[in-house]
Amino acid sequence: MKNYHLHQNGNCQYVTFPQMEGYRSLKHLFTTRLGGVSEGCCSSWNFGAKSLDKDENIIRNYEILADVLGIGTDQMVTSAQTHTTNIRVVTVEDGGTGILPNPSFQDVDGLVTDEKNLAIITGHADCNPVYFYDPEKQVIGLAHSGWKGTLGGISEKMVALMRERYGCRPADILAGMGPALCQDCFEVDRDVADMFFGRNEAYRQFAYEKGIKTYIDLKQIIRYDLTAAGLADDHIFDMGLCTKENMDLFFSHRGQQGKRGIMAAVMMLV
Repeated sequence: MKNYHLHQNGNCQYVTFPQMEGYRSLKHLFTTRLGGVSEGCCSSWNFGAKSLDKDENIIRNYEILADVLGIGTDQMVTSAQTHTTNIRVVTVEDGGTGILPNPSFQDVDGLVTDEKNLAIITGHADCNPVYFYDPEKQVIGLAHSGWKGTLGGISEKMVALMRERYGCRPADILAGMGPALCQDCFEVDRDVADMFFGRNEAYRQFAYEKGIKTYIDLKQIIRYDLTAAGLADDHIFDMGLCTKENMDLFFSHRGQQGKRGIMAAVMMLV
């Protein structure tokens, strides 16, 4: 089975997990850079990078996304991500939070809800988007898992929160990893590598060295942590898409030296 499906909706292109498409109660997607109104290095479907784009463009891009989902922007929730492991439970009262010009949640890198018709959104431009869905309890979660979030165990914390708040069984949870840096594109210095190996010696199996750099497979670490948290290995999916290696389709912070837009990971119960 192909690890992702690429969809075209008007001018918009986005990808989905084939393994999650069969659930009628779930909508999910990961946007590409194609389909919006932004220009320059943020061209064209940008959901952030506010210092590089106009507010009106970002608002319009959210409106286009809302049209794809069949909802209003007041049924969307996003946050101001700062590479933490903080996860916020959101409800319908939070609708519209994070969509300009509304204030956004601060220092929140994960969102979780059991509310219907409320889209949760995280922003990405190389960092791993991790999708969580419990079809039994009807709970969804999204995590922004860059190297700091991965090191801090944000995916494990999401599983723990879903279990404690909603009664989810880890064995029922599906998890998907969307477009992000592949191992060959994620090089770090020795100090960062040592942080990972210091947390768990088993992480060495997901790294290799080349010269003075270490190359770490964050997706494999996330998978390792998720199985340790009780998820079945065949319930964990990876689109296998590298943002830096596919810059015709995705923004990449490393590939564009920081001058890039932001893509959206989206989930919604219907």
